[in-house]
Amino acid sequence: MSMRPILVRGGRVVDPSQGLDTVMDVLLADGRVARLGEGLDAPEGAEILDAGGKIVTPGLIDVHVHLREPGEEHKETIASGARAAAAGGFTAICAMPNTDPPIDDPAAVGFVRAAGERAGAARVYPVGALSKGRKGEQLSEIGELVDAGAVAVTDDGSPIMDSGLMRLALEYSQTFGIPVADHPEDLGLSRDGAMNEGLVSTRLGLPGKPNASEDVHIIRDILLAGLTGGHIHIQHVSTGYGVGAIRSAKARGIQVTAEASPHHLILTDEAVEGYRTEAKMNPPLRSAEDRDAVRKGLADGTLDTIATDHAPHHYDEKEAAFDDAPNGIVGLETCVGLMFTHVVGEGLIDIPTLVERMSLAPARAFHLPGGTLAQDSAADVTIIDPELSWQVDPESFLSLSRNTPFGGWELKGRAVATIVGGRMVWTLQD
Repeated sequence: MSMRPILVRGGRVVDPSQGLDTVMDVLLADGRVARLGEGLDAPEGAEILDAGGKIVTPGLIDVHVHLREPGEEHKETIASGARAAAAGGFTAICAMPNTDPPIDDPAAVGFVRAAGERAGAARVYPVGALSKGRKGEQLSEIGELVDAGAVAVTDDGSPIMDSGLMRLALEYSQTFGIPVADHPEDLGLSRDGAMNEGLVSTRLGLPGKPNASEDVHIIRDILLAGLTGGHIHIQHVSTGYGVGAIRSAKARGIQVTAEASPHHLILTDEAVEGYRTEAKMNPPLRSAEDRDAVRKGLADGTLDTIATDHAPHHYDEKEAAFDDAPNGIVGLETCVGLMFTHVVGEGLIDIPTLVERMSLAPARAFHLPGGTLAQDSAADVTIIDPELSWQVDPESFLSLSRNTPFGGWELKGRAVATIVGGRMVWTLQD
């Protein structure tokens, strides 16, 4: 049975893949972008969306999301995470493999794919574990993981301490044209650190993680990417030195891509004051100087993707003492509002650059379909109201978890409709 066409009428179409930033119509039919232009006629039976005053973009893509299934479904399921993503304007997300059991074999990859398809919301792309059991000792069967649908490999959350193993991964992954993603952290330096090492940690009497624990791994990963010719994707960069090292590596032609996370673009370690566990994450919130360097890195393209590192945790777990509470915050449903308010709204980047960092660049980094509204491309579309003011209410999240430091924040700009494969999967009225 054919799908009902959708005519998105009169929106500001921002598509960096085509250099488009103009008011026009977009016609979606049979799951594809059928036409772009002014004054398009609506086919018989088409659904007409009035996008006047709104921004129409290629579907947003988040390459760093934790869905907790299998093993911790009380925090998030693949279905709930895919719905939360759609509510945040994302049409595709990459699911990290640090589940229980980990996503380290073809059956597990297939499970994530199938559950994502059943959810019928944002597309879910599995990321396979780099090492068997995420133990950092033996390389996973990367070819089998890719054949089953994995789009990248990483031991995310468990940094690869064995440089020889990381070298092997970067060499072997080239056969399959996938990036190797890394959580850059030297565990010998970060050890039992609970937050950024600095004045705030000293004042609070909390053990700290020095910048060097991240910087050492970023430098190592860059060196290994240069040695092997492989593609390293550095996750959630939080330090000024790390940004500078990535900038220099790119200038030397090393194949490196890197993420900026909303919380590292906006918050500093002062958010932990009062022992607020909702501001506990890894890498930790850093100094104002580091935050400003991350912002500059996003602006100049050193950090080419925005990724939420959506990390759901149950309420009870975050209620623990600060040292004992788990790291991470949810981010899918707040990202667009935070970026429009505190990144675009503060003049750091313009809207076309934001769209590029949230659609085209992540699609390119992970070799995913999408990131474009070119004719005949998949009809993945995000519609954003840049003027819509709203307050973050964690109780209204579609995610199963509520752990955010942004509760109660007043934001301006929000996704109001999400279309995946030509099908409306979420609207603000839902």
